[in-house]
Amino acid sequence: MQNVTPITINGQREREEPSYSFLGGATGFVFYWLAFAIPFFVYGLNTVFFLLYTWPFFLALMPVSVLIGITLSMLTRSNLLLTVAGTGIAVVCLFWMLFSFLTGW
Repeated sequence: MQNVTPITINGQREREEPSYSFLGGATGFVFYWLAFAIPFFVYGLNTVFFLLYTWPFFLALMPVSVLIGITLSMLTRSNLLLTVAGTGIAVVCLFWMLFSFLTGW
């Protein structure tokens, strides 16, 4: 097998695409846990009894929150302020919407 070195034309090099997934994934994961804590602050420890029966619904929001963070990070091209603000608003609203739907039944 020959040792091959890529030849650059006119000194141009391929730029590596920055990693959007880590920032977005970490942001979505952190905001998931922050949104998970909001019902405890609002309703107190009685929320535990409600979550005993509905935990699969809330657990399903974790990968959705991470994907929202990754998507917004890619769309904003890793702009930290927009990624954090957009992910925070989207995840908290999604979590609260599910919580209010389940408590309304």
